[in-house]
Amino acid sequence: MSKKELKTNAMRLLDRLKIPYEYETYECDEFVSGVQTAEQIGLPHEQVYKTLVTTGKSGEHYVFVIPIEKELNLKEAAKAVHEKSVEMLHVKDITKVTGYVRGGCTAIGMKKQFPTVIDSSARSLEEIYVSGGKIGMQLKLAPENLKKAANAEFADIIFH
Repeated sequence: MSKKELKTNAMRLLDRLKIPYEYETYECDEFVSGVQTAEQIGLPHEQVYKTLVTTGKSGEHYVFVIPIEKELNLKEAAKAVHEKSVEMLHVKDITKVTGYVRGGCTAIGMKKQFPTVIDSSARSLEEIYVSGGKIGMQLKLAPENLKKAANAEFADIIFH
């Protein structure tokens, strides 16, 4: 497979913004958890982040990027995006809303730019791994660069 065939929307956007990143591909045919992914390719769990999509009380969608072993605090998440409440987007709606499939969803290069929040824990890391825009691909980049590419903010949005 040539490098050109590997480009995802996320990678094309990073290239366009001239944001440095590395990517890693791995064998995977279906959705597996971020923890399984990290173990499969030998990544440190604390550096691997998952992308979650929610719907606010207003009907708007919001994207949250959190460590794979943590749980989104819906109350803090809602506060971070100035909503009364947020709930997880139903799995069957992920592709329709984001353009990505479950397990390949990333905050970078979605069909539409949604308000995005990255958990503050990422700030203390030099680099983090997020989905590359398809199942079987992880992107490695600096948290500040993810923030820039996803037009995101940092906030405390997980249970501690």
